[in-house]
Amino acid sequence: MIISIKSSKKTDLIDITADVEKIISDSKIREGIIIVFIPHTTAGVIINENADPSVKEDILMMLNKIVPEDEQYRHIEGNSAAHIKSTLVGSSELIAIKDGHVVLGTWQGIFFCEFDGPRLRKVHVNILEGKII
Repeated sequence: MIISIKSSKKTDLIDITADVEKIISDSKIREGIIIVFIPHTTAGVIINENADPSVKEDILMMLNKIVPEDEQYRHIEGNSAAHIKSTLVGSSELIAIKDGHVVLGTWQGIFFCEFDGPRLRKVHVNILEGKII
């Protein structure tokens, strides 16, 4: 399955938890593993707190401090900072499915990480059915 995302900012964390849950619900799979993969070199995916929006802002603030936009990067397209940020956060997550839902902590959500927007993006989601022990 593919989730389409249209980002609206240069950098953003977009909560896709409900989209992933819908894919699981539609699949009727009760137990297994879900793979969330981002096929872009300037975007990523993380699991983090989705209750307080200031956490997203803090994560982006620190990533921007760690990897500033205005360094003397060699990449001609001008988006080296986005490539580095996506390398730091990663391009995939494996998440257990139990009782037809993703297994996340109380405050956790799944976030698409945009580092070179705004753009139209894709998130690939695959489910491996099986008993979790």
